[in-house]
Amino acid sequence: MNIIKHTALTFLLAFSLASTSLIAYAQEEAAKPSVYSPNEAIMHLEAARVEIVKNDFVPPSNHLKAARAIAKKITGDPDIVKKANACIIQAQIKLKKGDIEGATEKINKTLELYNSL
Repeated sequence: MNIIKHTALTFLLAFSLASTSLIAYAQEEAAKPSVYSPNEAIMHLEAARVEIVKNDFVPPSNHLKAARAIAKKITGDPDIVKKANACIIQAQIKLKKGDIEGATEKINKTLELYNSL
C-alpha cells in the first residue's frame, strides 16, 4: 500500500512541476515583443549626430554601425524600413568621405523615417 501512495505522490508532484514550468515558459514568451521598435536605433543616430557636430569622427561611425545592426531587426512598413536602412548606409559612406553636412542630412532623414513608424 505504501508503494502505491509513494508512486501516486511522485506522479502528482511531477505533473504539478511540469505544468508550472510550462506556464512560466508561456508567460516568458508572451512578454517578449513581437515587433522591434526603432527607439534604440534612434538613440544611436542622435548620439552620432551630436558627435558629428563636435567633429569627432570615431564615435559617430561606431554609433552608425550600432544603429545599422539594430535597423536590421526593426519591423514596420517595409518601404520606410528599407529607405531608413539605405540612409544609414549613405550616412556612413558620407562620413568616411568627410562630408559632415551630407552625413548629418542623411541622419536627420533617417530619424524622420523612424519617427514616422
